[in-house]
Amino acid sequence: MAEAWAYERHPSAPGSPHPLGARRVVSGVNFAIHAPRARQVVLDLPGIGTYEVESRTGSVWHAEVLGVGPGQEYAFVVDGVQVLDPYALHVTGGLDGNTSRLRAYVADTAFDWGADVAPRIPWDRTVLYEAHVRGLTMRHPDVPEELRGTYAGLAHPAVLDYLVALGVTTVELMPLHHFVTEPTVAERGLVNYWGYNSVAFLAPHAPYAAGGDPVREFKEMVRALHARGLEVVLDVVYNHTGESGAGGPRIHLRVLDDTGYYRHAQGHYFDVTGCGNTVRADAAPAAALIVESLRYWVREMHVDGFRFDLASALARVGRGRVDVEQSLIATIGRDPVLRGVKLIAEPWDASMDGYLVGGYPHGWAEWNDRFRDDVRDFWRGPAHGGAGGVAGIARRLAGSSQEFEPSGRPPQASVSFVTAHDGFTLRDLVSYDEKHNEANGEDNRDGHADNRSWNCGAEGETDDVGVLALRRRQAANLVATTLLAAGVPMLRAGDEHGQTQHGNNNAYCHDSALTWVPWIPDVGWEHLRGVVGRLTALRAAHPVLRTTRFFTGEVAAQTGRQDVRWLHPDGRDWEEHDWHDGALRTLGMALDGGPDDRCAVLLLNGGDSTVSWQLPEAPWPASYEVALDTADLKRSGAVAHTLPVASHSLVLLVGT
Repeated sequence: MAEAWAYERHPSAPGSPHPLGARRVVSGVNFAIHAPRARQVVLDLPGIGTYEVESRTGSVWHAEVLGVGPGQEYAFVVDGVQVLDPYALHVTGGLDGNTSRLRAYVADTAFDWGADVAPRIPWDRTVLYEAHVRGLTMRHPDVPEELRGTYAGLAHPAVLDYLVALGVTTVELMPLHHFVTEPTVAERGLVNYWGYNSVAFLAPHAPYAAGGDPVREFKEMVRALHARGLEVVLDVVYNHTGESGAGGPRIHLRVLDDTGYYRHAQGHYFDVTGCGNTVRADAAPAAALIVESLRYWVREMHVDGFRFDLASALARVGRGRVDVEQSLIATIGRDPVLRGVKLIAEPWDASMDGYLVGGYPHGWAEWNDRFRDDVRDFWRGPAHGGAGGVAGIARRLAGSSQEFEPSGRPPQASVSFVTAHDGFTLRDLVSYDEKHNEANGEDNRDGHADNRSWNCGAEGETDDVGVLALRRRQAANLVATTLLAAGVPMLRAGDEHGQTQHGNNNAYCHDSALTWVPWIPDVGWEHLRGVVGRLTALRAAHPVLRTTRFFTGEVAAQTGRQDVRWLHPDGRDWEEHDWHDGALRTLGMALDGGPDDRCAVLLLNGGDSTVSWQLPEAPWPASYEVALDTADLKRSGAVAHTLPVASHSLVLLVGT
């Protein structure tokens, strides 16, 4: 990739210890690497030659090579071991068994952003859409074949038109820091498709580029999404790297500064990630690498935020204890570059003490798995393993105040979801009682066993008309509950098309039609896209459906109505003992829109029979319009006083 003139040895100079990595300067490229225990560092520039790095400032070895530029391949050789630059901006290749075939190149960062402006979507208007760069477009009929599965494919007008019409505001992209497939997965003839195995925190995954420059193509994608008012949030994996455990590949950090980058305990790697190692985020070398990576993606790549995989691993200090306020988590939240973007934690790691839902500081939102579990439990019902009663679903509809209010954060601290990349798809959630992961080659031992799913009467695919009708209604109930609850809703890309993975709830290793979004839904599943589009539009139009404060139940002087009123089908006042009634399968929620918005009433019937529902009387509106009925998606018009709510259905009414 080097220019023809580069095949002659170029003069060098001592260079600078900052910044780390390979960065262009006026006369060439400055190379710098942190290697505190190294006795010798050699810079290898294929096509040009090798340079003994003789200048050292503290732990950093550095040299400037004159006359080289973008496209030049390079590597560091530390005490005889070739390593990948952890600060590389452009990386290609992967692993061959435990042998690294990764290659770094000097990146061309010049780019004309033009009039690019960050959309800065307020949290209360945010609708997250979790998507995979490759999987989103591999089956899109309107994206040219050569662009499918790439950054350019995601930026195609057909995709952008769809996202805008769907009503999502923020695309949360699964990991795209350059990653590798674990040797154990490759041995089974599979790949790491999800990407949770990063090796280069500053480099976009090269195979996602249709052309030869992933840095430029990524920027073009961001610019295109921003032009349509869409935000870009990256799912980032800083809790571990692809070097795995003690027997894993030696790629870079283990060679450069094992104890400065990785957490150890009793002579072994301290593993709370389930991936063989845990990055020591409270140590200066690792913290510097993570913060520099985050700042780079904001400043240079213009992304709008981050979702931190297994974020609690970054909340560990000292010998590994969890202390959020003294950890890198707090540092990130205070950083002047980072505090203005969206910060979302997956608030747990692979340990018991790392479960921290509700425990993150101001400025952070969190994936709320309690929302997921309570919503799933309500709609599957106690006869199919769910908890009885309605207290759990009420807490989640109201924004999970028990978890998030004590920290002084609003309902938007909760990222509410019922499905994500990890676990069943929405369609599979209502089609399977058990996981079916045999294709992963691990004898179905992998993946979560606690799915809180209900197959609606038959396991897997079926021709039973009644079962299919119930599944489709249940899927609509689940996605509607997500979009109508207080908090920030997150949708899994493909769910709105009725995507199935045939019961595989851990499809991380399949890069195939099994995991790619099906843009032409199977017959009978077309309704979900309409449900999502209708509800995102209603949510955007009515602030009452996206409250920014927790409910108190107090009566407003201007309207004479409570901010929230819980409703029984028979119209009587809700009483304390009702929250403890495990037999209840119905719940109504009336929301006061105040003087500037319309009231809304949400009615949920998780039972097996139709219920005649008494609507609230004055000072609540005398009549309502049906905005959504999951039992009859064509239902519309005005209702007053009472209305029937079918079994296993949800109805949304908006006051007239």
